[in-house]
Amino acid sequence: MGKHFVLFMSVIFLLMGCTFIKQEDSRGNSKNNPMINVSKTVGELEVIGEELNIPWSINKHEQTFYLSERPGTIVKIENGEVVRQQVELEKELATAAEAGLLGLTLTPNFSESNEAIAYYTYVDNSEQFNRIVILRLDNNRWKEEQLLLDKIPSGPFHHGGRLEVGPDGKLYVTTGDALQSSIAQDRSSFGGKILRLNLDGTVPSDNPFPNSYVYSYGHRNPQGLSWAQDGTMYASEHGNNANDEINKIEAGQNYGWPIIEGLEKQNGMVTPLFTSGQNETWAPSGMDYYNGKLYVAALRGNAVLEFNLETGKKREIVTGLGRIRDVFIEDNILYFISNNTDGRGEPQQNDDKLYRLPLIH
Repeated sequence: MGKHFVLFMSVIFLLMGCTFIKQEDSRGNSKNNPMINVSKTVGELEVIGEELNIPWSINKHEQTFYLSERPGTIVKIENGEVVRQQVELEKELATAAEAGLLGLTLTPNFSESNEAIAYYTYVDNSEQFNRIVILRLDNNRWKEEQLLLDKIPSGPFHHGGRLEVGPDGKLYVTTGDALQSSIAQDRSSFGGKILRLNLDGTVPSDNPFPNSYVYSYGHRNPQGLSWAQDGTMYASEHGNNANDEINKIEAGQNYGWPIIEGLEKQNGMVTPLFTSGQNETWAPSGMDYYNGKLYVAALRGNAVLEFNLETGKKREIVTGLGRIRDVFIEDNILYFISNNTDGRGEPQQNDDKLYRLPLIH
């Protein structure tokens, strides 16, 4: 009976047409995993770092990676070696769902300054907020050196947290509505916004609203930012249960939450380029642009998604690795991190991991 069962399962497996993907772990070991599906239009998947602890943001300087981890550490990955670096913060790191050390971006002069900009959730006198700070790396340890912006709304969920330095040299920040949807429409609140700062924390003189950090508003929980070569800005945003969005971001525009969502329209509000609709959830997080396409990490979608800006089509590039938190593209190489150790996923062996995937077109 056991032999018949094995034969039956073998036939079923062949009929399913599952593809074995060669994958190398950080020790150079090859292994086959029939559950991983990688598009035939890209190269071979490779693991270059593993045993990560709820990673959130990918940064790369020359051949070295720096990944933020929500519990309050930064992982350095160099030549296959994973080193966890401690971070000394001024405030007590929050342990609420989705909170912690979130966005991280290296300063443009990192080679000389050893500085990065970080976004983290903290608790102060029983209140919870998010703040943006400068961290400095010294002797394999990071320390909070300067406060750029404080008292960004925080709650049980929806902290936002993505940081990116744009092509104009300004710092862009995504913030969530902290489960207080009305603040997304309130331009005096930092919540539910994309903010724009000078790197010293001051308000840029050419921001769309005088003396305000607000660049765009009406956002629910945006977690990804990227720019095309021509400077066009895009953001990913979590919808309400469904209706996740990919938006083209323009200065001063209102993106509708909580008044409209998905494909709904109203005068003075922007409808997204792409939406998951009412019956599908991506939970999109980090994103990057390459060759006319946006590549987006999908948490609930358990995939790396590709959005073709010319054709308007979407497809899955990688599935079977669980929740994906962030992507980073350099030259024609896509790097991405899984996020299965965050309490909502099902960790695989040695999760979480940093992956490398050539984009072959």
